[in-house]
Amino acid sequence: MKYSVEVKIPNSSNILLELDDSNSPKTVNDFIKKLPFTVDLNVWGDEIYTLKSPVSQPEENAKSPVELNDVAYWPTGKAICLFYGPTPIGKPGEITPASPVNVIGKIVSPDKTILNDVDGKRATFCLKS
Repeated sequence: MKYSVEVKIPNSSNILLELDDSNSPKTVNDFIKKLPFTVDLNVWGDEIYTLKSPVSQPEENAKSPVELNDVAYWPTGKAICLFYGPTPIGKPGEITPASPVNVIGKIVSPDKTILNDVDGKRATFCLKS
């Protein structure tokens, strides 16, 4: 099943995600049940990640590296990760999380220019109506 999720960021562009439970169904289900939730955002390379998300799942078909625009849950840090491009530890041409992640969807919009505007901000994740 697919779900449209909006990440609302005050004084910034909102981010639209499409979650898909075909790869990590338990993780997506937990994510959807916890909506809406508000978390702090950080940037690491071309990745946005949250601090202390309410989602709590073990590795579920976890992988590394990931693909451009993947949305993932990082079990080690209980974080939601939005991958817009390379991370500091990736090989050239690879997007490598700090450790394997459960891929739960894709970023639909906007493009990576949002990285310049979100570090340290709070965001609310909610179902898109």
